[in-house]
Amino acid sequence: MSGRDRTLLPAAAAWLDEGRKIAVATVIGTWGSAPQPAGSLLIIDADGNFIGSVSGGCVEGEVVMEAQGVIKSGETKILEYGVADETAWKVGLACGGAIRILLEPVTGEGS
Repeated sequence: MSGRDRTLLPAAAAWLDEGRKIAVATVIGTWGSAPQPAGSLLIIDADGNFIGSVSGGCVEGEVVMEAQGVIKSGETKILEYGVADETAWKVGLACGGAIRILLEPVTGEGS
C-alpha cells in the first residue's frame, strides 16, 4: 500500500474508533533519490501494526519502533534518514537520498 493511498486516513480513523492508540508518520521533506514523496504517510498503532509507507520499506521498521515511544510519551518527533547517516545504512536507506519524517501521536475524541 502506497504512503499516498487515500484509504490511509479513513483506516486511521477506524483504528481510533476501535480504541487503538496510533501515531502518524508523514514525509515532510526529501532530498535526492527518495523512495516516497513528501506527504506520504505511515499509520502505526501501539501494537506495532502499520499501514502505508514512508520509504518503500527501507526505514519502516525503525519508524515503527520510534512510533512506540511517541505513542507512549504523547510527544511529536522529527526523524531524519540519509546516506550520510549511519542509522540509515543500518536500516537500509542506501538509495542516495534523504528523508525527513514528522512522527505525531494521534488520540481519538475523549482520549
